[in-house]
Amino acid sequence: MQRRLDGEIELQRDRAHRDSERYARRPRGAPRAPAPASPAPRAPVSSVLWTVIPVSSTLRAMPARTPRKPPPPASPAGPAGAPDDLSDSDRDALLRWRLALGPEAERVDPRLSLGGLGGAAPALDVDPRRLGDLDKALSFIYDERAGNLGGSRPYVPEWLSAVREFFSHEVVALVQKDAIERKGLTQLLFEPETLPFLEKNVELVATLMSAKGLIPDAARETARQIVREVVEEVRRALESEVRTAVLGALRRNTTSPLRVLRNLDWKRTIRKNLKGWDAERRRLVPDKLYFWANQTRRHEWDVAILVDQSGSMGESVVYSSIMAAIFASLDVLRTRLLFFDTEVVDVTPMLVDPVDVLFTAQLGGGTDINRAVAYAQANFIERPEKTLLILITDLFEGGNAEELVARMRQLADSKVKSICLLALSDGGKPSYDHEMAQKLAALGTPCFGCTPKLLVKVVERLMRGQDLGPLLGAEAR
Repeated sequence: MQRRLDGEIELQRDRAHRDSERYARRPRGAPRAPAPASPAPRAPVSSVLWTVIPVSSTLRAMPARTPRKPPPPASPAGPAGAPDDLSDSDRDALLRWRLALGPEAERVDPRLSLGGLGGAAPALDVDPRRLGDLDKALSFIYDERAGNLGGSRPYVPEWLSAVREFFSHEVVALVQKDAIERKGLTQLLFEPETLPFLEKNVELVATLMSAKGLIPDAARETARQIVREVVEEVRRALESEVRTAVLGALRRNTTSPLRVLRNLDWKRTIRKNLKGWDAERRRLVPDKLYFWANQTRRHEWDVAILVDQSGSMGESVVYSSIMAAIFASLDVLRTRLLFFDTEVVDVTPMLVDPVDVLFTAQLGGGTDINRAVAYAQANFIERPEKTLLILITDLFEGGNAEELVARMRQLADSKVKSICLLALSDGGKPSYDHEMAQKLAALGTPCFGCTPKLLVKVVERLMRGQDLGPLLGAEAR
């Protein structure tokens, strides 16, 4: 796949070279040749290239192509050194290629200088005077360099600031991820002066957790605050939905005269008051509010969450910790959480604060799923018919696979409701052991990748005793 990608990129570079020669050699007044077609969008490289500029390091790392004849002498930087008869679209396309390929592109034709192509900068929503800063920010990550980036330490805060200025939040997250994964900047990003500039998201939290041993003491509190901000943001986005779904599943036939916000039945209130929709003001004016019965019964269901903390499960560890903390805040549920690799760590007592839970996680290491399930069998399963077991793992078992299947069969026979989340994240197809997934599915344990919002719906249906098939089928489409 990489070989094919590199070949296609080389073809695009050949085309850019030919186009630049054509622009340079056409005499003034001669008929203009048709403009070159823009490359068709291709994910992930071209789509990023033609929309947000910061392309894959594969593009920026391509060595300069040796010209078929010596290039003409370089013109002074600025408009005078650029092809002066380009259309706006051609100039825009060449500027994008120049930024994508980096300074090495000027060896092909010095007239492809940033100064000469700066007239296209407004199309990128960039001040032409800042093109050099943009190119420097991209070069810092995507250009090939000898040695490491230790000497670049003072530039990191400036680079992070520039990236946030030039690009959207989504692109900042992409470039930041490239910096961490491809340039070995993990340790630099933990410095106190750089942490405040980072794009705060679940991926960053997973990175902090996986390399928390590298965080210096001076930056530890800042890192913890970043984790807390992300955790609280995710929790706020999910908590109301989780509460409504769980309480709705357990109290669907009861209402309450106790009119407090925490007992408000949002779904029923909206459904029953749709006639009160004010189209002009675009707001719903309810005629009557509906409330759940005040909770009197505790621990109607047991929820056991078993989380694989191998290196590939970073985001899953973050989301599962937050979801477990939300479940634990509901009196109707008795929630247990454990992390496992080749050992098992029961973190249930820490569920009051998911940040403490996350700093307990040790991402990386082997995987013994059987051992984790055995621990849950012995310590968490007291009322099988009222127990929901959520196993979060990619199923690459390093322990006893046959014994694992036997244990999962025992759980199914005892009426435990079990599901296996191959990943708990915002998207992407998880990599997992297909053979093991098929074995568990044959026992009645569905195995699927899951987003946090989908997990809320899954838990609700399981507690209602409903089949997951229609829900998962709809999500797959």
